[in-house]
Amino acid sequence: MDSLTTPRLLLREMQPADAPGILALDSDPEVLRYVPGPLMQTLEEAAKVVQYVRQQYAQNGVGRWAVVRPDTGEFIGWCGIKLMNDHVVNGRTNYHDIGYRLLRRHWGQGYATEAAQASLRYAFDVLRLPEIHATAMQANVASCRILERLGLEKQGEFVQDNAPWNWYTLVNPDMPSGRK
Repeated sequence: MDSLTTPRLLLREMQPADAPGILALDSDPEVLRYVPGPLMQTLEEAAKVVQYVRQQYAQNGVGRWAVVRPDTGEFIGWCGIKLMNDHVVNGRTNYHDIGYRLLRRHWGQGYATEAAQASLRYAFDVLRLPEIHATAMQANVASCRILERLGLEKQGEFVQDNAPWNWYTLVNPDMPSGRK
């Protein structure tokens, strides 16, 4: 899988050495405020997440990237495209999703938008995907705002894990009718 650079970030394949960063991310209750499920407890759990993402690279040719500040080498979170083929969301499966998650100290600096913009360009220009989807809990106003800033349009609402969510779509502008 390729790596991407932006003016302030490096997006690269997740490596086993990223497990402590994943643990810091997924053990923070504020980071996971709008993500259903329990907080991560151990480095072993984090290592399994990294292994799962690396399996996605091999099986699907795409997966979330580690987001790193090249000036410091610091892991600040993840972002990227995922083929959602291992569970059902909003009654759908086998679609490409854009997502991001950053350590709290890196919020509010435009990093999520910057990384997601690079991921979208990769999805459309390199992978030639016809469309990208995303979901965000309606209460997660900041994430909804990022998705809308990226050009994704709210296509509907649904309830999952006892919470209201938004369903977003962005059609590849360089493909006729947005389809292959």
